[in-house]
Amino acid sequence: MSLDAVAFRKTLGCFASGVTIVTALADDGSPVGVTISAFCSLSLDPPLVLFCLNRNSSHRAALTHGNVCISILSEEQASLSSRFASKSEDRFAGLDLDPTPQGIPAPAGGLARLDCRVVSVAEGGDHDIVICAVEAATHADEKRPLVHCQGAYHGVHPLG
Repeated sequence: MSLDAVAFRKTLGCFASGVTIVTALADDGSPVGVTISAFCSLSLDPPLVLFCLNRNSSHRAALTHGNVCISILSEEQASLSSRFASKSEDRFAGLDLDPTPQGIPAPAGGLARLDCRVVSVAEGGDHDIVICAVEAATHADEKRPLVHCQGAYHGVHPLG
């Protein structure tokens, strides 16, 4: 019995996930970034996180070594997520940026930010599993997360 690829994708789409943008600098110094929903914490001691990046990403080289910035998006940033998920050439044009100490451009106004160093990359099917050591972390308590589920963006509101 073979698994239907469309049904598998739709089934996985039922798992709500937070939305992040991962940014870095390419070898020529130009900024690169993509929207990532496959992100999670890996270890508290030492502080490690991971994200999964499609092997066909045009920014694979820049996002799988050196320093990266992971911006966890707030519910007000759905358009930013769509922008970094698109094929647009200049995803950074006109954005309010808050660069990391290493000069990596990071979108301002998010829910949280992790300044990281890539420590390991493993193969995982058609994706790379990128493990990062977290060197700095900030968050905004007053904001709510952006969530993606069943092909659409959602906000999260407390129950009760």
